[in-house]
Amino acid sequence: MTNARRHTALTTAVLTALILGPTAQAAYAMSASPGAAPVRPSASVSAGAPRTPSPGPDVAALEAALVGIPDGDVSAALVRVGGAGTWKGAAGVRDRWTHAPALENARFRAGSTTKVVTASLVLQLVAEGKVDLDTPVSHYLPGLLPASFTEPPTVRHLLTFTSGLQAGPGLGSTTEEMYANRFRTLTPQEVVAGAMAKGPAAAPGTRQKYQNIDYTVLGLLIEKVTGDRYAHQAQQRVLRPLGMRHTGFPVGGDPRIHGPHNRAYADIGGRTRDVTEWNMSDRWAAGDMVSTTADLERLLVGLFQGRVVPEHLLDQMLTVPDLDGAQYGMGLQRFRHNNTEIWGKTGSRPGYHTVLAATRDLSRTVVYSVNAKSAREDGFPLVARFALPAFNR
Repeated sequence: MTNARRHTALTTAVLTALILGPTAQAAYAMSASPGAAPVRPSASVSAGAPRTPSPGPDVAALEAALVGIPDGDVSAALVRVGGAGTWKGAAGVRDRWTHAPALENARFRAGSTTKVVTASLVLQLVAEGKVDLDTPVSHYLPGLLPASFTEPPTVRHLLTFTSGLQAGPGLGSTTEEMYANRFRTLTPQEVVAGAMAKGPAAAPGTRQKYQNIDYTVLGLLIEKVTGDRYAHQAQQRVLRPLGMRHTGFPVGGDPRIHGPHNRAYADIGGRTRDVTEWNMSDRWAAGDMVSTTADLERLLVGLFQGRVVPEHLLDQMLTVPDLDGAQYGMGLQRFRHNNTEIWGKTGSRPGYHTVLAATRDLSRTVVYSVNAKSAREDGFPLVARFALPAFNR
């Protein structure tokens, strides 16, 4: 496959992953209501926003995608489709040893979908006049940037992945290396300090490069401006108001997922290992959230209805910088499928693959969580199998 074809496939794939998520023999009944009344755009959604013309999701394709799980890769999958017709399905097993049915209400590591919450928090502070998008981040975090940063990135640059920062240190570059360090703590301060010591990789605003460091810095900005912990601000400003009662952040590097959850696995050193317990503190405001599919659906709907950030800032959140190859706005990525514009975000941690996506007018939404050994690899097969059917028509 050529690079151009692969890039196109990956873009489509991310969409796909947004929808289905592998599931085994239908462990739960699946319901569809293609005749349900379309979701009305809220006042915060512009009348000219791209619409999905379908009366409902492609139920047959969604159901077919769940057949055969658990398989060699996927042990469980949870999928929710909403908008003009709803559908949900769950399949697979809670763990590969007892083969108990997968839990439909399972909590899971939501990975980089955390960035949607972080971007929302910053934009709320902008709405309150406490933060300005085009002010250098060093204004809010004095002492952050060493002298090598002759042109400091702004808050907008961080939100849109155009800061020019270099990545911070981590606990390994491969799943095998990270697994050996899975109970170690690497604080956000250590990550940011390591990144700043490297100096800039590019001038701010000249290229878009997706990376965690931008949102780790934004987490520090949120704490500095509010005088409060990032996790508490997320609870007070986003999670609680939207009724996301089963979403939160581990405390003090806690490697466990509290509450009902399905086990996660990865192939490490030639063996299938349980990777459910893992200290993700180094991901923090960029990817440490634990959630459920129902809660992530609430996040999508609340955000696009204008109940999280004001409409004029939501417009900016869904604006992609005018740079070659740019695909991201603020925390969300833009896709096109069947002439439909879709905004979404993926999240991948060892053993967990998550997708949330929606059309701007909420005529179609999809959220899934897949427990897959390939979660941190090329996400195309998962997306192609489980997401695209939600937007087929």
